[in-house]
Amino acid sequence: MSTGHAENPEEFYKGKTVTLIVSASPGGGADLYARSFVKYFSKHLPGQPNVIVSNIPGAGGLAAAAQLQNSEPRDGTVVAVLQRNNLYLPLVSAEKIAFDPRAVSWLGSLNKESYALVTWQNAQVKTIDDLFTKPMTIGATSFNNENRTFPAIINEYLGGKIDIVPGYKGNDEIALAMERGEVQGRALTVTSLLSGNDASWLRDGKINVVAQMGVERNQAIPNVPMILDYVKDPKAKALFEFMFLPLQAGRPVAAPPEVPADRLEALRTAFEAAALDPEFKTELAKQNATVELLKGEEIKDIVDKLYSAPEDVVASVKTLLKPQ
Repeated sequence: MSTGHAENPEEFYKGKTVTLIVSASPGGGADLYARSFVKYFSKHLPGQPNVIVSNIPGAGGLAAAAQLQNSEPRDGTVVAVLQRNNLYLPLVSAEKIAFDPRAVSWLGSLNKESYALVTWQNAQVKTIDDLFTKPMTIGATSFNNENRTFPAIINEYLGGKIDIVPGYKGNDEIALAMERGEVQGRALTVTSLLSGNDASWLRDGKINVVAQMGVERNQAIPNVPMILDYVKDPKAKALFEFMFLPLQAGRPVAAPPEVPADRLEALRTAFEAAALDPEFKTELAKQNATVELLKGEEIKDIVDKLYSAPEDVVASVKTLLKPQ
């Protein structure tokens, strides 16, 4: 009788269920990509196993990341869409985090991302220059999420006047808060801006797109000014670039450590084939989302670059993430 390890990937996966964990609540950009992706991932995996989505939000994605690394099966039946900030939080957090982005096996990413700062139609802040002269309140999720940290560095290093209220449970809850007038804006990915509630608001003129945040201009919103162009101090620029670099990893997908080599290779090959599948690209395009494949090695390179950042940059990030 053959053992599981003697099976080739097709024999192993045939008839099985593969779980794709999403480290965020349903309804956001990560969930959108994952739910569109699963059938193409199944199609290109050997044996065409059933692939299902499981949402495990919490701790800015680190709940799912720690679970992936430490307690999920290491047989190739579980992979996870993690959060970009998971690539550097273990390096800079004052708390002990049970996740190391250098320990898991990266399959790749489905896109690059950038962020936008949007305000409600009746907010005082309507342009990027207003950020530095007029106060406003925005909603955010966890303290370490990009939707808080990015506005926070605008405040700290560019003199922004943004009052940031963290603690909302997800994008949908912040959207309701904007409609009710509890907050006047939020920071969100450009994917969410163009494919979620905000897409209809943008079309109907209910929101202003004030600024974009990232290391390179997003051509989906080409006329929106970049925050990075306003950063003149070299030390501050190094911090902004550190914080924005994980956006290049977009929607990073990882497998646990110690997955058998042949299955890990099968997962990576299927991930890349699914990401390049014309039908997958067409399906996402209908939701105003794009695919830009990064391979696992490219995600690893981003992690290595973050972990080799100068000490003063790391110290500045630690200060940014320390509750006052």
